[in-house]
Amino acid sequence: MNPGKVLGLVSVVGKDQKGIVARVSTYLAEHNVNIEDIEQKVVQGVFVMNMLVDLSELSLPLDEIVGELMRLGSSVGVEIKLRLLSQRRERKVVVCVTKEDHCLRQLLTDQAEGNLPGRIIAIFSNHEVLRPIAEEAGIPFEVFPEPDKQKRDEQICARLDELKPDLVVLARYMQILTPHFVNRWRNKLINIHPSLLPFHPGANAYKQAYDTGSRVAGCTAHFVTEELDQGPIILQDVFHIAVGTDTLDDVKRKGRELESKVLSKAVQLYLNDELFVSDNKVVFKPGFDFFKKHHEL
Repeated sequence: MNPGKVLGLVSVVGKDQKGIVARVSTYLAEHNVNIEDIEQKVVQGVFVMNMLVDLSELSLPLDEIVGELMRLGSSVGVEIKLRLLSQRRERKVVVCVTKEDHCLRQLLTDQAEGNLPGRIIAIFSNHEVLRPIAEEAGIPFEVFPEPDKQKRDEQICARLDELKPDLVVLARYMQILTPHFVNRWRNKLINIHPSLLPFHPGANAYKQAYDTGSRVAGCTAHFVTEELDQGPIILQDVFHIAVGTDTLDDVKRKGRELESKVLSKAVQLYLNDELFVSDNKVVFKPGFDFFKKHHEL
């Protein structure tokens, strides 16, 4: 990379419409911003664009450029962000658990092996059961035993506001969140559910599948909304049930193994900025290796 360059990334996301590329490009040119590379897609009616830009000869202070791009985006109904590539910070994750450890262990393994594009900064729970796992990994473990759900969620939200994570992962956290919690962290809350939603929502999903003689079951990673198990779906995967041979314990074992993998992948996709939520649906950025191509410049 030319040492004289100051590289930034301009990202544009919003409803597809004519003239977006022209308006953004014209604004950048007017303020001596050179476009080094550009990639754009339209996914399910949503326009997604990344621009690699050189900011070394700006005609205005950077904070003014950032603000004006945001206002330009608002005027045409899209979101425009600009950040320096050198300022990419480590993304922070808080994991919420109850008593089951399989999803937590997978996320900790991901982190230890360098496969988690972020860092788990805390583990929250309503029980002490999984504290030894957190301590072994050297991660703070905080328990919120308050029996009143409203008060407990207020306590957790207060801690999250202090820690400011980029993502909260419900790794088999067996509690229904209050609307306040969900709204405060909307589109930043990922849950794993042991069924192929919308089938078998709520509790005992594997037993529901087993009792009905289903030959296929699975799990779903999704964003959390006020409607139980109805949030935008990120990923799903399936496993087969050998009806008449598999016991309920076999079904649960297969399910737990799959849950860990699906939740792990969903978290990685989120932290790598490979998806976003539009009209209550998860939209992927297919073919977007743009950031991976440029983030080490």
